[in-house]
Amino acid sequence: MDKELSPVGSQVKKITTHVLKAMKHAGEKISMLTAYDYSMAQIIDQAGIDIILVGDSASNVMAGHETTLPITLDQMIYHAASVIRGVKNSLVVVDLPFGSYQGNSKEALTSAIRIMKEAGAHSVKLEGGKEIKESIERIISAGIPVMGHLGLTPQSIYKFGTYAVRAKEEEEENKLKEDAKILEEAGCFAIVLEKIPAKLAKEVAASVEIPVIGIGAGNGVDGQVLVLHDMLGITQEFSPRFLRRYNNLHEQITQSVQAYIKDIKSKDFPNENEQY
Repeated sequence: MDKELSPVGSQVKKITTHVLKAMKHAGEKISMLTAYDYSMAQIIDQAGIDIILVGDSASNVMAGHETTLPITLDQMIYHAASVIRGVKNSLVVVDLPFGSYQGNSKEALTSAIRIMKEAGAHSVKLEGGKEIKESIERIISAGIPVMGHLGLTPQSIYKFGTYAVRAKEEEEENKLKEDAKILEEAGCFAIVLEKIPAKLAKEVAASVEIPVIGIGAGNGVDGQVLVLHDMLGITQEFSPRFLRRYNNLHEQITQSVQAYIKDIKSKDFPNENEQY
């Protein structure tokens, strides 16, 4: 990796919350991807990704659910533990799943502690602003780093009823700005902004000292995150404007499997060199 392109990130062996803040203030963009298993986590860690998110999007891409709501805390711990085993350098953030922190700060702390102890995670992520401030403060008071998440919050999909762009109206825009400040004051080390107008995201990123990571929030923030299966082209049905596909693994895997089937049917596999 070119040190001129990565003046902060490339000079450390392990990414920490402190390093991320230094990257923001150095003007170095932060890279973030999801991962849910050992093999993928090992690959993207070795590739140099700054942050790995063990997202509750595992509910969609790994388990086939329509929303993120069904995934459980036990399942998130399983995925997080798998990821941790494959990571040496990246900071690993784990989503607290729906129902494990809302409305009860004591339960939120218990959930976060389980993720840290049983999975060996580095930090947790919670969706929401002012309404979950108490939970965030309680988790941080136990020494657990917290990443916030504002804008489109998938765990609240049934409340909003749509995955449309958030904070387009003045009232919601003002609340988001206020919530970002609240999260920073509560002690969050970073905030994810999902699917909000680029102008607003840029304003929020400039208003706080902590890194702001965008997904569908334009390029005026401090870094970007995508779901790994989406950017690699494994999933095909999800095509929002903000998604850039860097490969078409769906097609490549399909062709590989078909070639394997053909070789078996034709008795070409295994050949003499592939047997004992």
